[in-house]
Amino acid sequence: MTGQRTRTIDRGEQAELGRLLAAGPFDVALRAAIRARGLGLERIRYRLRGRGTTVSLATLSHWQSGRCRPERPESLEALRNLEDILNVPDGSLSKLLGPPRSRTRIHALS
Repeated sequence: MTGQRTRTIDRGEQAELGRLLAAGPFDVALRAAIRARGLGLERIRYRLRGRGTTVSLATLSHWQSGRCRPERPESLEALRNLEDILNVPDGSLSKLLGPPRSRTRIHALS
């Protein structure tokens, strides 16, 4: 035994996860995949670290709440590892990100 916690999800939950992975949005699909896998954010962070990827708990929390999303190359690499850890198809979460957001800032006119 590896000490892994396993969770069985019912067909309805599996169908909902599949729908979310197909259509998004990213944060809702990520949250559903995490819930379906039955792992806490600390455990996910530990597994990512084991793959050489460092992501803070705050970052994982922000990704699943929609406050921010992975955009930097390091974050996108973490997302590829996360898809594997969560047992979702390769690229299923990444494709939900769409194009990168604009980084321009609007300054108020004085």
